[in-house]
Amino acid sequence: MAGMNAPVKTPVIVKVQEAPFDVAAEYAAFRADVCCGAVVSFTGIVREHGGDARISAMTLEHYPGMTERAITEICEEACRRWPLKKVLAIHRYGRLEPDEDIVLVITASDHRKDAFEAAQFLMDWLKTKAPFWKLEETEKGARWVEAKATDDAAAARWEKA
Repeated sequence: MAGMNAPVKTPVIVKVQEAPFDVAAEYAAFRADVCCGAVVSFTGIVREHGGDARISAMTLEHYPGMTERAITEICEEACRRWPLKKVLAIHRYGRLEPDEDIVLVITASDHRKDAFEAAQFLMDWLKTKAPFWKLEETEKGARWVEAKATDDAAAARWEKA
């Protein structure tokens, strides 16, 4: 792992958008100019259930500019920790319904272990550190999504001592 303050030379692509994304097209574009031994992708999907209630929709709010900067910093941190060739992070905002894609992370490295770990790190930190506010619409009414201890624990394992 490189030093924490080393400059990031790895191509990092961050998109924060309201529109749906095409996973296959994003993957093809990502692979078009990267030569590596492993590519790992993760797609997050809006769930139908949230704890004790069925979810009919989720609205994600964010501050433009601040959100992109935060996600870029998270991606750059992954590039400092693992020898990545390229990173893509797409996160949607706005009103989303169950079964819609909400987030896409793709990492490329010469070795699968690095690509897998970096993708997992990105998702753990995006879940807990990216500035999004989520409002679920449920059969019991609308409610803001609170941070979960399990998500915090997953992100904490990547904290440096």
